[in-house]
Amino acid sequence: MSGDRILAERVEPMIKGQAERLMPMLEEVLAEAGVAWADLSAIGVGTGPGNFTGTRIAVAAARGLALALDIPAEGVTLAEAHGAGRDVIVCLPAPRGGVHACRGDEVRTTDGTLPDGWSAPLTGPAAAQVAAATGRAVVEAPSLPVSIARIAATRAAPDRPAPAPVYLRPADAAPAADVPPVILP
Repeated sequence: MSGDRILAERVEPMIKGQAERLMPMLEEVLAEAGVAWADLSAIGVGTGPGNFTGTRIAVAAARGLALALDIPAEGVTLAEAHGAGRDVIVCLPAPRGGVHACRGDEVRTTDGTLPDGWSAPLTGPAAAQVAAATGRAVVEAPSLPVSIARIAATRAAPDRPAPAPVYLRPADAAPAADVPPVILP
């Protein structure tokens, strides 16, 4: 993004391989836009909720790039990005066929139904699932990378906190109770 212009955008849905693909993809997007790393003034990153590993990789990469380039990194939740300032209910996929329904700062994980009083139009990747269960209208979500870039550009500043992943439930894996082994040279 340069000023208000989007120079390039890319979406590559992945189940695995995010760590191996992220940096080459960023290089490709920069080349497509005709800019170099040194031309960047801020980094925007989606912070979730979403794929646990993919979110951690994206946030870690954004924080590392921001440190290396000495520019701010700004985290944007997927609810913010899909909602883009509109009065909508953002519907995100949840584990086991559920839905994370987001309205403002409130998030409810449901089976596809909505809390009483939530009457705004639906948007987001799980909106069709909720619409089928509730009969609600669906409105198109904006482009996720463009929305993240626009929101991040309006608030990125050196004094802002570093982005952090947003999780709606604890990790499936628990840390080991044993002290890890020490490997000597």
